[in-house]
Amino acid sequence: MAALELEGVVKDYAGVRAIHGIDLKVEDGDFCVFVGPSGCGKSTLLRMIAGLEDITGGELRIDRVRVNEQRASERGLAMVFQTYALYPHMTVWENLAFGLENIRTPKAEIKERVTRAARMLQIEEFLGRRPKQLSGGQRQRVAIGRAVVREPRVFLFDEPLSNLDAELRVAMRREISALHRRLGNTMIYVTHDQVEAMTMADRIVVLKAGRVEQYGTPLHLYNEPANQFVAGFIGSPRMNFIDAVVDGTDAGKVTVRDAAGQAYEVSVDGSGISPGQEVTVGIRPEHLEVGGDKGHPVSVQSIEQLGGQSFLYCETPDGTQLTAHFVGQTSMRRGDKAHATFRRSFMHLFRKSDGKALKRLEIGEAAI
Repeated sequence: MAALELEGVVKDYAGVRAIHGIDLKVEDGDFCVFVGPSGCGKSTLLRMIAGLEDITGGELRIDRVRVNEQRASERGLAMVFQTYALYPHMTVWENLAFGLENIRTPKAEIKERVTRAARMLQIEEFLGRRPKQLSGGQRQRVAIGRAVVREPRVFLFDEPLSNLDAELRVAMRREISALHRRLGNTMIYVTHDQVEAMTMADRIVVLKAGRVEQYGTPLHLYNEPANQFVAGFIGSPRMNFIDAVVDGTDAGKVTVRDAAGQAYEVSVDGSGISPGQEVTVGIRPEHLEVGGDKGHPVSVQSIEQLGGQSFLYCETPDGTQLTAHFVGQTSMRRGDKAHATFRRSFMHLFRKSDGKALKRLEIGEAAI
């Protein structure tokens, strides 16, 4: 196991900066997930850690030792790729043993490590098969097993589940999480799927355009996003956003008004903002209630009924789209007119100028 530190890490391609001075510390034994949209630099950053990409500037340390100039094979890391990268002409056993044979590991130790990994990942019955005889999930287990037998200090996963169907992805998420609990190794996992990030990570790094937007536990990022980008990226369905203008500030609340003239009192620290300033109100779908005759008028555009939960997609008179999520079923229909109320203590406020969040203050559960 190992701790990993990045200090001012930079990556340039032909004079174009892809990674912009990232500072990050992954603690020993943590499951850390890099998440962000396509092109944000998460896979590039992982490959720099692995030694597959050169570091243009800054310093990468593993257990406080600088490893910038070390080759990939010298860093004590193991990587699991999106494409599995199995040798098609080899059996599962041979795929698992190949890396150990290359470093002249004794045969008895190879047998012990391969057998242990196969038992752990429940692929013992497939050891004599070749990759083409396996399902996608079985191939991914073999790819993970090949990393396990190396007994690395850090595991690196580069979108390992993106080629699997939805049901299998859920199962494999559980298996990888269980593997982390059993082994206790530091793991760094790259994905564009924020649901994977939320369900697997001890800590999440949200990346955008080669920069870290926020780093913290899943629930901290969900409850206290640093800015509007993180608020919109973490959470499914995404947070609702409403453009507004500040009417006034008071102790523990800011009064804003949207384009339709609706007023909101948001429980945030209003220091640094003033009347007339443009802001964005944020409210998550589960904290928005649709129904009754009080609140803000909306029309129901579409409905998703999943049996145990429902999603209402609504529109305000000024064209703002709102999504409501609640447990259970609904009798509402497409085209219905209704009213939306927001749970005040769960509302967020972001400055329009830079997207940064204002500090929220808990003042109760009143709807407005």
